[in-house]
Amino acid sequence: MEWNTTQHFWLIIACFVVAFIPRFVPLLFFRKRKIPLWFNEWMRYVPVSLFTALVVKDLFIDASYSVSIVDKAPELIAAVLVIGIAYWTRSMTISVILGLVAVFILAAFI
Repeated sequence: MEWNTTQHFWLIIACFVVAFIPRFVPLLFFRKRKIPLWFNEWMRYVPVSLFTALVVKDLFIDASYSVSIVDKAPELIAAVLVIGIAYWTRSMTISVILGLVAVFILAAFI
């Protein structure tokens, strides 16, 4: 099936709506309500939790969804380096950039 311009247009509009609604609904809900302190405390951990889940899955889960560290030496060494860099600098930007550089360099030599 080939798509015409109108179908592409409606696909883009549908994608916009699907991406916009999860951002807009909380704004409507909390516009006139005060966000509880416990909720703000809990939300502080969400970015770290999501980032950790993504990194752990990439490091320890292979394509067949089994736990494996075979052929992951560059990534594992870079992960240890990034943990140290992040602890020392407290900068996400520096940690990510140096982590990418470490993976590229280690992958070239290991």
